[in-house]
Amino acid sequence: MPRKLEEIAEKIHHSFEICTSERDRALTQARTLTRHCANAIRAIHRDEQELARQHLGEARQLVQSLRENLKDLPELFYAGYTQDALKEFGEAALTYALIDNHDFPSPDDLNLEAATYLQGLAEAVGELRRRCLDMLLKDKPADAERLMGEMDDIYAILVTMDYPDAITGGLRRLTDVARGIIERTRGDLTLSLRQGRLENSLRELETHLDEYNQSE
Repeated sequence: MPRKLEEIAEKIHHSFEICTSERDRALTQARTLTRHCANAIRAIHRDEQELARQHLGEARQLVQSLRENLKDLPELFYAGYTQDALKEFGEAALTYALIDNHDFPSPDDLNLEAATYLQGLAEAVGELRRRCLDMLLKDKPADAERLMGEMDDIYAILVTMDYPDAITGGLRRLTDVARGIIERTRGDLTLSLRQGRLENSLRELETHLDEYNQSE
């Protein structure tokens, strides 16, 4: 075997060993990041805001670490497991901002690529639906209507992002899913508000009947 080929093979081995080591570390960090994001969303829905902030803080540090560790390894940074974890962070951070009326973060604020940010925004619609239904169950229609408005605003932005999937990371499919979620939520909200108005009218009628009967 030519000596030069042996040297080339040795360099390739070394490169692959480094890449494999970084891949293993990135996989571990991506799993931990996803777990923190899931816990943050759970805390948001339970109104445990301090706990949500703690998980988001841990997640933010992992995002920074992934970017730094993989800055020279784009094949790992843009791998599915890394981008999925970053998308989960975008979803959690945006859900937190939308539900609790905090300052709305930009892609730069979250240290995310534009496409990943938009994917997280699209998936946040599902969490807004969940919160909207919770507000209806708690008899807070005004909060539910506010969330419905935010869902409409998100969709109005998403539909303008008419670019190839290779650029947006499959945003068109997520936008279609978001549209379905929004329409179902609108139907649920409309039905609930109508039912609430009907119940109020019936109570008023009962009150008037009681007053009428007492006057006779």
